[in-house]
Amino acid sequence: MHNHTVSIVGSGHTKFGRLDALTFEDLIVSAAQEALVEAGIGGEDIDAVFLGHFNSGMVDDGFASSLIHQASPGLRFKPATRCENACASGAAAIEAGVNAIRAGQAQVVLVVGAEKMTHRSTADVTKALAGAGYQNDADEAALSFPQMFGLAAQEYTKRYQDPLPAMAAIASKNHENAMRNPLAQMHRALDFEACNTVSEKNPLIAPPLRLTDCSLVTDGAAAIVLVSADRARDFQREVALRSLAHVSDLLPIANRDFISFEGPRMAITNALDEAGIRLGDLSFAEVHDCFTIAELLLYEAMGLAPAGQGHRVLDDGTVLRGGALPVNLSGGLKAKGHPVGATGVSMHAISFRQLTGQAGDMQIDGPSLGLVFNMGGAAVANYASVLEAKRA
Repeated sequence: MHNHTVSIVGSGHTKFGRLDALTFEDLIVSAAQEALVEAGIGGEDIDAVFLGHFNSGMVDDGFASSLIHQASPGLRFKPATRCENACASGAAAIEAGVNAIRAGQAQVVLVVGAEKMTHRSTADVTKALAGAGYQNDADEAALSFPQMFGLAAQEYTKRYQDPLPAMAAIASKNHENAMRNPLAQMHRALDFEACNTVSEKNPLIAPPLRLTDCSLVTDGAAAIVLVSADRARDFQREVALRSLAHVSDLLPIANRDFISFEGPRMAITNALDEAGIRLGDLSFAEVHDCFTIAELLLYEAMGLAPAGQGHRVLDDGTVLRGGALPVNLSGGLKAKGHPVGATGVSMHAISFRQLTGQAGDMQIDGPSLGLVFNMGGAAVANYASVLEAKRA
């Protein structure tokens, strides 16, 4: 397996948030340029480019992969391809880049993830995102994503116990973590009480989900440079992708047990197995908390806690900063923001920085292994990867 290892040698990451002054093209170009500079290379050194971009009608830049060429004159004539897999479009672009390297078609690949969302109304964005749900069943087609995850919280209550206090603890944790991330959209500490109370500032969005249980509508981009194992030694910093697992499940939620999160569980298990490690070996995890109930279900899918007992790892501090497995040190989608096509690339870029000692105030002490989990739709497209520190 290890001769197939692909490494990350550079990262780029714009601020996340409401970036009215920046166009979609600006975001792509900025993240791409930063990644090239950090890797110490130019566009001419890149063999192929992959862009993660969901879009779903949110921007008019329909031919987005072509915009990357504006980042460097040397990128002209390089093959560029857009990858789309709903909210896991970023991870899909990374997988495409990894596969190009493993196939011997490329040695140095630029991956960019980007999304521009805030110029559209919340209703428009909600409708666009709902396009990642099953359309051929009237009941499911009528559900927004908040409603779908609201149903997950209701089902969790029926089967196990009320998840709302744990969900509020997750929101509060991620907001606190985001205070250390200068690139995060939200720099506002929210205590447990504020997150656990329905109020004018924290209304119900899709019962029982409150505003604080939902990730943000965000503009942003992130980029990474991937290289083959042979080339990695030419670069100052290196983080190896020890494994990358991709599991896709059935789209209709009526055809599966949604809250058992079988796809995420399988992807994470496969990634750990392929990397030859156990959960306890990880230093941190960046996971897809599009809604706080999703992060709770991911604790259980990871095997951190038994089904229905995810709250335990919040109660005992396991997933907090300073715990045995801090989750979403970046603030997660909840507070860092969720520009859908950029999210998977952002997770890898931030994990690369964490593993090379470049995470600033987010930095933890000497991390060696990180888990990234990016999800498209309601546990439909599931990507898990294990990253290993090589050279800082």
